[in-house]
Amino acid sequence: MAKRASGRRSSAFPVVVAPYLWLAAFFFVPVLIALRISLSQTAIAQPPYTPTFDFAAGWDGLREFLKALSFQNYASLAADTLYTASYLKSLQVAAISTAILLLIGYPIAYAISRLSTRLQAIFVMLVILPFWTSFLIRVYAWITLLQHDGLVNRILMATGIVGEPVAWLATDTAVYIGIVYSYLPFMVLPLYVTLQKLDPSLLEAAADLGARRIKAFFMVTLPLSLPGIAAGVLLCFIPIVGEFVIPDLLGSSQTMMIGQTLWTEFFSNKDWPVASAIAIVLLCLLVVPIALFERLYIARER
Repeated sequence: MAKRASGRRSSAFPVVVAPYLWLAAFFFVPVLIALRISLSQTAIAQPPYTPTFDFAAGWDGLREFLKALSFQNYASLAADTLYTASYLKSLQVAAISTAILLLIGYPIAYAISRLSTRLQAIFVMLVILPFWTSFLIRVYAWITLLQHDGLVNRILMATGIVGEPVAWLATDTAVYIGIVYSYLPFMVLPLYVTLQKLDPSLLEAAADLGARRIKAFFMVTLPLSLPGIAAGVLLCFIPIVGEFVIPDLLGSSQTMMIGQTLWTEFFSNKDWPVASAIAIVLLCLLVVPIALFERLYIARER
């Protein structure tokens, strides 16, 4: 028995360790590298920052390396309103977009979960279908649709809703349209999975107790679907905060989100330390909703 238990532990060890090795290699190590660069200073050199650690210098080199590190880049971020405005704009766009996605995605997921099993498979496929096309192509398609003589303006003018073409491109509205279209599957799918697992007998019991459909929805369905709501909100909010392609193609200079600012510092200004500091602060901001979700989930399970 002891040998059998030992064999089971040894066979399970790689399965348990593999996720931690993956996180260490593709998350913690890159974050540590970005943190190290964010504490450096910009230099016209290769790499474009200083100090660099010389392994041949030994402990003396390590001490000199640590002395040269500073938090000046973080102080610059706090002092410059450009970065603060970019962070606030990103949080604003992400919050509004996520709210719109939830308002649109929840009815879609609810409707799909109430269909027959065969129809559910078809409609889930339709939700996933946009992923079969390149993300960049889909965003460029919206440029064609929203331009001055595009399909959207032609439909609005043909139906008499507007008398002249509306300026959609280079506005916040275009950014919200692009984000909601691109991220809608990320909201619908976790909601659908949660709603599809709900026991219909609970609604029947609520009806037997005299609850109308609307009251039963708010007292039974909605509370039980909170895990799906939280998962969908996190899946949308977190990547939207760092979104670069959609605001860059559909937005304007007034829609400068932190992803665009990060790209500018890294590629245009060649300021790797400041760009790394922006990324580290962004990561810290995104850890907050994740920690809140984990805390609420643990409290709910108890």
